[in-house]
Amino acid sequence: MGKGSPLSPKSPYLSPAKPASKRCGHEQPMQTPFFRLLSHLRNYKPLLVANILCNLLMVAFSVVSIPAIIPFLNILLDQQPLVTEAPNTFTLDNAKEHVNFYLSQIIAEKGKRTALAYALGLILVLYFFKNIFRYLSQFFLSPVRNGVVRDIRQGLYDKMLALPLAYFSEERKGDLLARMSVDVQEVESSILNVLESIIREPLLIIGAFGFMVYVSPSMTLFVLVLLAFTGLVIGRVGKLLKRQSRLVQERLGGLLSMMEEGIGGLRIIKGFNAEPFQSAHFQRENNEYRRLLVRLLWRRDLSSPLTEFLGVATVAVLIWYGYNEVDKGLLTVPTFFALLLAFFSMIEPSKKFAAAFYNVQKGMAAVERIDSIRQADLRILEKPDAKPINNFEDKIELRKVGFAYANSNRSAVEGIDLVINKGKIVALVGPSGAGKSTLADLLPRFYDVTSGEILLDGTNIQDYRLRDLRRLMGIVTQEPVLFNDSIFNNIAFGMTGVTQAAVEQAARIAHAHDFIMETPDGYQTNIGDRGVKLSGGQRQRLTLARAVLANPPILILDEATSALDSESERLVQDALDVLMKNRTSIVIAHRLSTVQHADEIVVLKDGRIIERGTHDELMQRGGEYGKLVELQSF
Repeated sequence: MGKGSPLSPKSPYLSPAKPASKRCGHEQPMQTPFFRLLSHLRNYKPLLVANILCNLLMVAFSVVSIPAIIPFLNILLDQQPLVTEAPNTFTLDNAKEHVNFYLSQIIAEKGKRTALAYALGLILVLYFFKNIFRYLSQFFLSPVRNGVVRDIRQGLYDKMLALPLAYFSEERKGDLLARMSVDVQEVESSILNVLESIIREPLLIIGAFGFMVYVSPSMTLFVLVLLAFTGLVIGRVGKLLKRQSRLVQERLGGLLSMMEEGIGGLRIIKGFNAEPFQSAHFQRENNEYRRLLVRLLWRRDLSSPLTEFLGVATVAVLIWYGYNEVDKGLLTVPTFFALLLAFFSMIEPSKKFAAAFYNVQKGMAAVERIDSIRQADLRILEKPDAKPINNFEDKIELRKVGFAYANSNRSAVEGIDLVINKGKIVALVGPSGAGKSTLADLLPRFYDVTSGEILLDGTNIQDYRLRDLRRLMGIVTQEPVLFNDSIFNNIAFGMTGVTQAAVEQAARIAHAHDFIMETPDGYQTNIGDRGVKLSGGQRQRLTLARAVLANPPILILDEATSALDSESERLVQDALDVLMKNRTSIVIAHRLSTVQHADEIVVLKDGRIIERGTHDELMQRGGEYGKLVELQSF
């Protein structure tokens, strides 16, 4: 993995959340979501340095352009004092005397019109460089802003892939999609887009403010009062924005969940004539989202006019106060106009900074929602000294295995003792909710046992590397899991360097080659979302071809034929018989006719094993298995 890759083991997204860290005996406070967001900027240090440098130069030219208007006004108002003697060595303190001396020389030698042209030229040069560096600062920041958004989105997706299945059973899919799409976009528009304003505008304010303090400290006092008052008002409204923004984002997540459920359940909605019911339900949620969003935007849009009004009010006070200063001879008219220009130079940055502050507060709700995924506990963790495993040699052993789902009052499975020898077929049967699929999910560590242990070749599976453990197992589920891609890529899913011949051979074994060749582009045919262009039997045979190609030593079949018609079931079962030959197989089945030839049939009920044996042995006992067979026969 390259440096900074989200898949790197050091990635903050894939690291288990920790409440605090200790170093040298001192506790370090946990980073806030905002600073975790800004930590992404580490990958763009050169661009950030260039951006900050350009901002500093832009601010320097902006500040210098303010007093540059004084010579222009002095000439225009015929108040330029003629200086005949050159000042001493140039310093910041006597800069004004140097400018007056050079202008006096130009006026004396070439006239006032030429001196005015020089003054205008200087102003043009200053504003030219100011805007050049302003553009360059945005030029360097653009790849940073979009790069951070890309990193956040990639990190979230990788964290989604790493999170255990239990996490998704407790979250709404639409809300998770909203966090990965809408919330990430909100971070870009509300925080990263104003990143420049957060850096640049305070520098402009400080520069202009410094000039005002230098020229007239007393007049600057009024500006301080304004800034203090504005800060209090903005801070109060900003807190309300953050709280309301979180409600808006959560409500939008709920809307997306309803959209996703509506599209996924469209057949049932239409079949039960439930369109009006669903529409009314969505309308209520949609209206509530609109109401919250309007109130949020009202508060956000208040920032700019509020700041502008406060600025104009202060200008009125400054003009009144400045008139007294000029009348007393403490300020010249050009210097007073320069002070006003300095203050006006502060108003626009203040408005932008206030708007940026509001946007950051608004975006912080999205940051916290994104951060909740980043902080989610991986739960299924690999030990630092995990052992590699490449082959399955002997047996799988379950010892007193128990497991309970989160927020459940009862165990899904409890006290399971079971040995599965290499090369044997073990069937798990029983009524719905007996714990069959749960037991199968514990083997590849989709969940971890809450009691007991599972051993593979005599070693606890939690001591093995997770990827190595799962590489030993092939899984075929009742609902075929396919992707919106070509048939070739679906069969070769997750594998690299796979040849066309190998894919075709796997498809032949799975009885899929013939129907594949009838599709428009053969193995390169796109099968649509979740394989919608194929029938149920065809989809299942593709998943079998995928398992054949992976050639795992352990096969887990979870109701692989229960959703198929008779003809498709026969084809799939034929493929399964070939696939299970000389392979360790755990078969979960409701159709008991498909598991009669298993080496051992394990009957589960209420999470416990109540019977075990071959088909003939269990039928002779006339217990729970016999009843299930009789019911299905009937």
